Amino acid sequence: MASILPRLRLGSIAPNFQAKTTHGDIDFHKWLNGSWAILFSHPADFTPVCTTELGAFAKLKDEFDKRGVKMIGLSANELGSHDQWISDINEVCSTNVQFPIIADADRKVAWLYDMISQDDLDKLAKEGGIAFTIRSVYVIDPDKKIRLTMLYPASTGRNTAEVLRVIDSLQTGDKEGVVTPIDWTAGQDVIVPPSVSTEDARKKFGEVKEVKPYLRFTNVGK
Repeated sequence: MASILPRLRLGSIAPNFQAKTTHGDIDFHKWLNGSWAILFSHPADFTPVCTTELGAFAKLKDEFDKRGVKMIGLSANELGSHDQWISDINEVCSTNVQFPIIADADRKVAWLYDMISQDDLDKLAKEGGIAFTIRSVYVIDPDKKIRLTMLYPASTGRNTAEVLRVIDSLQTGDKEGVVTPIDWTAGQDVIVPPSVSTEDARKKFGEVKEVKPYLRFTNVGK
């Protein structure tokens, strides 16, 4: 099966699928509906790291809403299990999970999005059975293109602030035609790309600080 997995390159169209979720049946491309989105996977329901992650994402719903970003999770269990787990998350994390969670007990979406580790693939080849999903994050833009991926092992919880940071970077870059430096956060100086001359950059942005001919900073606000 591994040989027929799609290549999820940056800039490629996010594969479509139909699935059951805690908010009803969806067609993924129709659900996107021209919005930014993040799709993030979890190895299983009722697991400790996943519980903390979903609680953290739920608490940031307003921040994702401000950026026009839909959230959708995936966990490799049946729908009924998801509903029970959400109750636990809301209780433990003092939040209210409002985004859908995909039921993927058969790993259909996990295979489609290559949410499987090589260790599990090797184990399946030798012993059979079914694979766990890793912690994947896909940032998808309004054109349904994959703009960023993050892949974590099951043992490591994600950083929600980094997910928001890269969305800010992508959206700022698309809007302003700039790129962002290391550890950049919204409001800090951005970099003028090499394809834009300093003269043109000053016409567009006003003040441009030239550190080197190839390294020029400006500020475009939030």
